[in-house]
Amino acid sequence: MREPIHEFTKFTDIKDMLKKSGEQFGDRPAYIYKTEVEGQFRTISHKQVREEVDALGTSLINLGLKGKRIAVISENRYEWGIAYLASVCGTGVVVPLDKSLPNNEIESLINRSEVEAIFYSKKYDEIMNKLNKEGSTKIKFFISMDLDEKENNVYSQKELISQGKELIKEGNREFLDAKIDNETMGIMLFTSGTTAQSKAVMLSHKNIVSNLMDIASVIKIDENDRFLSFLPMHHTFECTVAFLYAMSKGSATAFCEGIKHIADNIAEYQITAMISVPILYEAMYKRLMKTIDKQGKLEKVKKGIKLTQFLLKFKIDIRRKVFAEIHNKFGGHLRLFVAGGAALDPETEIGFNQLGITMYQGYGLTETSPVIAAEDDKYTRIGSIGKAFPSLEVKLDDVNEDGIGELMVKGPTTMLGYYNNEEATKETIEPDGWLHTGDLARIDKDGFIFITGRKKFVIVLKNGKNIYPEELETLINKIEGVKESFVYGKPEDDGDYTICVKIQYDKDSMKESYNAVTEDEIHDALWQEIKKINKTMPPYKYIRELIATEEDFIKTTTQKIKRNEELKKILAK
Repeated sequence: MREPIHEFTKFTDIKDMLKKSGEQFGDRPAYIYKTEVEGQFRTISHKQVREEVDALGTSLINLGLKGKRIAVISENRYEWGIAYLASVCGTGVVVPLDKSLPNNEIESLINRSEVEAIFYSKKYDEIMNKLNKEGSTKIKFFISMDLDEKENNVYSQKELISQGKELIKEGNREFLDAKIDNETMGIMLFTSGTTAQSKAVMLSHKNIVSNLMDIASVIKIDENDRFLSFLPMHHTFECTVAFLYAMSKGSATAFCEGIKHIADNIAEYQITAMISVPILYEAMYKRLMKTIDKQGKLEKVKKGIKLTQFLLKFKIDIRRKVFAEIHNKFGGHLRLFVAGGAALDPETEIGFNQLGITMYQGYGLTETSPVIAAEDDKYTRIGSIGKAFPSLEVKLDDVNEDGIGELMVKGPTTMLGYYNNEEATKETIEPDGWLHTGDLARIDKDGFIFITGRKKFVIVLKNGKNIYPEELETLINKIEGVKESFVYGKPEDDGDYTICVKIQYDKDSMKESYNAVTEDEIHDALWQEIKKINKTMPPYKYIRELIATEEDFIKTTTQKIKRNEELKKILAK
């Protein structure tokens, strides 16, 4: 089992985490915002965060919400975090909802989770007003993040915080003294997918803080770090790693203004660390290297890499100095990227590390709170997701001749089960506590885990050979002009599959790289590149058909392709 490499504070629950970290880092900035004056920022301290959580929680209990379920839905913002913490740290069960769902799905999940209160931003006024008027759900309290005071039947989060502060002054300690049962459900999270398919994952405080302690034991973050919050806060990866972990270490957080502003935001806020999905980092790296090439500085950078890599053998690290111009583009403070949610292109990981920005790949599931494994400050291996966290055990199930089997995990971060779905819970968690991840992997002799693909997406040919779509996609995504790809098996009459790919291309890059403008020219240029990839593989893996498009793929909020829906769309044509 992996040993911790850093000392860490022990927490019994999320409330305990807030208390201990608040005492240690109260005066440090927790959130950073732009002001109307360019270059000037406003900060909210960790102490202020905790005071507002206590006040809001006190008001929620005063409304009669003790032990009830409370939903939160909005874009990433400060009020989301306060609502989440006030709900979970002594009031009841928090239910974060996907901010990108259509209204009918939001209503469906509200009904399924049986929430009695909901926090929301003005973006959701229409659906909330409808639900409020119709009375079709169990919601008794609609709480706006944007109203200054109660209006009609809608409460104001700001006003509830003010009222809570007064209640505390008057001696109300119901929230302050609330005890947490760390082994019962405190958080209900819906997996991505359509409403009918999504499952409600039940997590406890113990699940979450076990993960926070594991992360702290292998990746060093402190009160001087600044995170850029980009992924949706309802998503367990962003919520646990970027929101709760940053809070536990006294770090500061700034909110990204959108995908086009990432590089600017990193520089403006002097960001040191970021959690995101591989596709974002891969796009950033491609853009960076293309810019360096256009400026005629690629050879200089390559020479710098050779020199700095040689010196690293003698533990002399001058990467930040040699590549100062690149670091200054990112504000001069960026030091850590953590990728999760999908396979990371090794070229991107190697590239950023060579330039002096540490890049780790991690892996996890909503059902495991979420992180199961990650590279860290001591153990890294390119292409792997690192080793299993210290508190966890992993093993492979039903291993094939190539040493690949389904990854299984056991430990304190494993969910309590799926809400109102005993059958699915039994399918996922064995009686002895081992959880099926649904991902195929191999584990090398040193304990590094290599994910090969999702079990349900493997294409099994008639000859018994397995095709892992993600493996092929990693190669295809490196082709100049390719934004993203989707490899699938097209069913044939004889029961076998033809391996095909759908590629989303960038029109400008296709013109620049291949002088391809028309649809036929673009298709032909991409097909020539696919043929080059085919030559590097055994014939059974050959890609036989190509669809080229500018259209976006059908995706989840964390930018994963919804494979089943995308395949249905393709086969329906």
